[in-house]
Amino acid sequence: MLELKDISFTVDVPDGQKEILKNVNLTIGDGFTALTGPNGGGKSTLAKIIAGIYTPTSGRILLDGVDITDMSISERAAEGISFAFQQPVRFKGICVMDLVRFASGRDIGVGEACDYLSKVGLCAREYINREVNASLSGGELKRIEIAQIIARKTKFSIFDEPEAGIDLWSFQNLIQVFENMRKTVNGSILIISHQERILDIADRIAVVADGKISAEGTKEEILPGLLGKSSVCSVLTESM
Repeated sequence: MLELKDISFTVDVPDGQKEILKNVNLTIGDGFTALTGPNGGGKSTLAKIIAGIYTPTSGRILLDGVDITDMSISERAAEGISFAFQQPVRFKGICVMDLVRFASGRDIGVGEACDYLSKVGLCAREYINREVNASLSGGELKRIEIAQIIARKTKFSIFDEPEAGIDLWSFQNLIQVFENMRKTVNGSILIISHQERILDIADRIAVVADGKISAEGTKEEILPGLLGKSSVCSVLTESM
C-alpha cells in the first residue's frame, strides 16, 4: 500500500513560482488504480514524485508503512517500485534477453525470459535476441517494458500514459496485457491514462485536476460521472 500525505510540488517560473500539486492525499492499495483528469492537472508529476524522479516540495510518501520520501530512484526501485515511461528508452547494442534478465535481478535462462515475453503477447522466438533499437515499434517497446516489470515482480508498478504514441492495433493488444496483469500480478498497479478502455478495467479511479484530487473511488462510482462531463469526456474519448 502506498500513502501520499499532503504532497505539494512547486516549480520556479519566470515571474515567480507555480504550484503544480497542492496538498495531495491519496492511498493506493493492491489492485489496479487509474489516475486520470485534464491535461496539465498534475497526473504525470504525481507519478514521477512516487517514482522518485521529482522530489515533493512538502509532504510524505509511505510504502507499506516505510517513509520513502527522501529515497533516491534506485533506493525506491530496491523497495519495489517500477516506473514505465510514456516513451520507452531504446538501447542500441542491447538485446531483449539482456533487458529481461537484468530486470529480473537473476541469471535467468532463455525459457523463463521467453515466458515473460509471452505474458505480454510477444512471440518469444522472434524477440528474445532482437536488439532494442529503432527496428522495434512503439507498441513492441511498451510490451517489452511491461515484460521487464513483470520479471521484476515489483510491489508497485507505475505506467505513465502507456497508450501514448502507439497505433490502434497495438493499443488493443496493450489493453489485453493490462487485463491479464490485473488478474495475475500481486501488488499495486497505477496507470496514468485518459483512455476510457483503460479506466474501465481499473478497480479504483482517482481524478487529478488543478493539482488536487478532485474525486476518488471505485470505477463504478467515478467513471459514469467522468463520461457525463463534457470537458473530461472529450479527453477520455480522444482518438488514438
